[in-house]
Amino acid sequence: MHTDSARGDLMTAVVTTGTGGYDKLVVSKVPRPVPGPSEVLVRVLAAGMNNTEINTRVGWYPNGGWNDATPFPLIQGTDCCGVVCASPGIDESIIGRRVLVRSCMRVDGFSSGETRWLGSDMDGAFAQFVVVPASEVFVVDCGWTDAELATIPCAYGTAENMIARAGVRPESTVLITGASGGVGSAAVQLAVRRGARVIGVASRAKHDQLRELGVDEVHGRDEDLATALGKHSVDVVIDNVAGDGFGPLLDLLVRGGTYVSSGAIAGPVVELDLRTMYLNDLTLLGCTAWDEDVFPNLVSYIEAGEIRPLLAESFPLEQTAVAQQRFLEKNHVGKFVLVPPVIVDRIES
Repeated sequence: MHTDSARGDLMTAVVTTGTGGYDKLVVSKVPRPVPGPSEVLVRVLAAGMNNTEINTRVGWYPNGGWNDATPFPLIQGTDCCGVVCASPGIDESIIGRRVLVRSCMRVDGFSSGETRWLGSDMDGAFAQFVVVPASEVFVVDCGWTDAELATIPCAYGTAENMIARAGVRPESTVLITGASGGVGSAAVQLAVRRGARVIGVASRAKHDQLRELGVDEVHGRDEDLATALGKHSVDVVIDNVAGDGFGPLLDLLVRGGTYVSSGAIAGPVVELDLRTMYLNDLTLLGCTAWDEDVFPNLVSYIEAGEIRPLLAESFPLEQTAVAQQRFLEKNHVGKFVLVPPVIVDRIES
């Protein structure tokens, strides 16, 4: 186990200094954050990895970030499992409790679509400590490990948000592309939990693992799905792949069907024949801002044993660059997680 003593008010963090290569991920000693009113200091136990951290580092987003330009230098890390260790002016009963941090924060309330994302718009969990609004921490009582809990926030929150907005029901047939990835495998579990019939698309090497998650039917990424499934055969398409496969996916939807996306790992620029959309009364949904009940519902699913974590591998925080390289090989199912150095002295509340 790697350890590090919290010296004074410093902590270990991986700081992303700007857009570029892996040299932009700098392991640093930085000041430990101090919570203000209505905020809590969280000691990070484990931090999940997502596509978004890589996309931000390489400058993939059109505005330079999720909302506006990324505030470099930035501590990334959208997924946080941690322990509340300081909470000035907040209910002290939460101190010492293990929590998940809601990645997507609705800064102006849930009647507004404005968002603030942990690790993109503010410093995140690739550090020993993070400060977040007290409203964004959720106590979780379960037997999962810290690393297993850290697989949940961004991927499962995103997937639950898409599934809920698309109105997935027990009688729905749902096609999920990229079904072995973080969001895709979360969407599989959450759609199965609702009783839907689930069709997954992934590389053939991962088909058995998807069947174990409850997928009813699985196809390779290069298959002609219109031939394999037939046109107008699915109610909902959950697609975070996009690219050249976007247009053919719309042909699979029944009249009145729904296409929903929160990503575009194969390419964000797609061809759309509007006739396919309007002649078939299709609904196209973009999903970023999470609805209010998404994260509390996820916590309830965990505590009820209705979903399970898919932890592919854990890495020490200092190996963030190595983990990102491995992540891009796409040979895993589920999520990679980073574990910060252990704090050996006690942080007073």
